[in-house]
Amino acid sequence: MIFDDKLLAKLERLAMIKINPEEKDRVAKNLSNTISFMDNIANVNTDSVKISYTQATPLRKDEVSSSFEIAKDTLDHAPQASDGYFIVPKIIE
Repeated sequence: MIFDDKLLAKLERLAMIKINPEEKDRVAKNLSNTISFMDNIANVNTDSVKISYTQATPLRKDEVSSSFEIAKDTLDHAPQASDGYFIVPKIIE
């Protein structure tokens, strides 16, 4: 995958970061290397590999809770909240 200036600008906007102009070539190269590495991993044949971890994830009891304290406490710690909702910046065009 090629990371050109247009794609880097879009990633900057979506991630809400600023990449220094002198760093853009290095960042683009690192991102390309990372994607290439992930493509290599995706192509590894693991059909003959046996699963060595068999312990199941512990489950909790599924109970209905009518306590609004959890939601209130969570929203009290949010950077921005209003009327019981989180306020976040718009990122979808």
